[in-house]
Amino acid sequence: MSDEEPYDSRFTLPEIDAPPGTEVGVILLGLEPDRLVAGLGFARLADDPALVTQAVDRARHGVFTADLAGLAAAGLAQWRTLRPLVDAVPGRPEAGALRQEWTNSAARVANAVPDIGPAARAYLTACWIRRDEIDRLADRKEAPDVLPEVAAG
Repeated sequence: MSDEEPYDSRFTLPEIDAPPGTEVGVILLGLEPDRLVAGLGFARLADDPALVTQAVDRARHGVFTADLAGLAAAGLAQWRTLRPLVDAVPGRPEAGALRQEWTNSAARVANAVPDIGPAARAYLTACWIRRDEIDRLADRKEAPDVLPEVAAG
């Protein structure tokens, strides 16, 4: 931190009135791509972001009846269906600030797929922001029956 800067610009806390959904988004963006698509796959079953995150974590550790590879396969199927819808919506240029990017992308997803619930919207938004990684994952597994990197967990 320099003497001219009143704060350390490497770390910035969210605004006090920032929507909680934005902070959930920041957390989701830290997940690995396979966990993001698994969350998207599960979100259609139970549309609560906290429940989806917990179920995906339990699946990763083998204590959930659905396995992580199955949830990821379902998520990749959802991604392949929903990505073109999100891509077709005109959007703002990517923002430099993560929270602003989340807000812009969440609005884009909501416009593209207005009938999905909050968990699916949150996971789809995270997948959209990290679409290059998710596309690479989807391209590696055109037939989403087994994801070796997921199964090895």
